[in-house]
Amino acid sequence: MTQVVHQNSICAPTPRQGSGIPARLGAMIAVTRQRRALRHLDDHLLADIGINHREAAAEAKRAAWDVPVYWRK
Repeated sequence: MTQVVHQNSICAPTPRQGSGIPARLGAMIAVTRQRRALRHLDDHLLADIGINHREAAAEAKRAAWDVPVYWRK
C-alpha cells in the first residue's frame, strides 16, 4: 500500500523561522507531524530517503524538542 504524504507535513522547519514561544511551539508541532509521517512510510519510500525501518522508528520516538542545533538558532 502506498501512502501519499503532503509536502507540508514533511518539510523541515527553517533555522530562522522566528523567535518567541509561538514560533517554537509551531516548530515543535511541525517536527511531531513529520516524525509521525516518517513512522508510516513503507520500504520503498524509506529507501528513497536512505533510511530503514529501524532508523525511522528511532527518529519517530525522539521528543519534539530534540532537534538539530542549527534549527534552534
